[in-house]
Amino acid sequence: MKTCFALLFATLALATNPALALDKVTFATNWLAEAEHGGFYQALVDGTYAKYGLDVTILQGGPQTNNKLLLAAGKIEFNLGANMIQAFDAVAGNVPIVAVASMFQKDPFILMSHPGAGLDRFEDLPKATAFIGRDALVSVYQWLKTAYGFREENVKPYNFNAGPFIADKASIEEGYATSEPFEVERQGKFKPNVFLLADYGYDSYSTTIETRRDLIEKNPDLVQRFVNASIIGWCNYIYGDNAKANARIRRDNPDITDDQLAYSVAKLKEYGIVDSGDAAELGVGAMNDARIDSFFAKMAKAGLFKPDLDYKRAYTLQFINKGVGLELRPRQ
Repeated sequence: MKTCFALLFATLALATNPALALDKVTFATNWLAEAEHGGFYQALVDGTYAKYGLDVTILQGGPQTNNKLLLAAGKIEFNLGANMIQAFDAVAGNVPIVAVASMFQKDPFILMSHPGAGLDRFEDLPKATAFIGRDALVSVYQWLKTAYGFREENVKPYNFNAGPFIADKASIEEGYATSEPFEVERQGKFKPNVFLLADYGYDSYSTTIETRRDLIEKNPDLVQRFVNASIIGWCNYIYGDNAKANARIRRDNPDITDDQLAYSVAKLKEYGIVDSGDAAELGVGAMNDARIDSFFAKMAKAGLFKPDLDYKRAYTLQFINKGVGLELRPRQ
């Protein structure tokens, strides 16, 4: 309640005295601008961050960047984490980075296969040649080995090129539900089978907001305002007019197309990536202890972490589960 009043007073103060300086913060993403970052861009362009007293700069990621290092070094205030594996890894490396919210209730990580090639069921996939990237090989694929019997000798490198998968009907490929199937349909002229790993027990949170432990301790109000504004941004991006946000995304990443953005937003809705599960009652950004316990146990069993890792230090529920943005959801 104190936090709510503090935010109310801050908003009123800004409205009555626009000369008050906004808090400058930098939020770094994990890739080039795309719909998977849409809620943050929405909060930027529609003035939500400004309403919460924030002057936000979005710093793009990319194949040659490591923005998490900038966060750890105190050069930026917030970073986009891909999944909870990265948060656990920070604890294992004694890096004081903490996940404070999860914008995606489901990790959009998928496997794809060719239809009608004997790979139409999830249980068929372990026998296939698997185009898997380096990061996924040492993380999610290790869980697939333990949970479903996938074999590392079947793996071939995936370098963000759909061509080899399209050419090999006996293969599978990793991807995101919001992007790779679109490219396969465009290049290969067929609709691949899509298996969302969240439906098969891979229950990581995704697209997390990360910050440093010292910022949480010294300025929790700043963290709360950034989390709340980002939640509202995601609600408006998914359910409202996102044209200006998409225009800003295209400005930052000229290679992305309107068709790709539209496809991605449609899949975010179709799969309930942003707004499902606990988010329905607790608001976008929700997390809970039981689910993180479950996911850590699976990753420890897969050999990614020692079972005695103090993984509770990887996250906090302090800033979420408060129903922020629920009024922006469409009425059923």
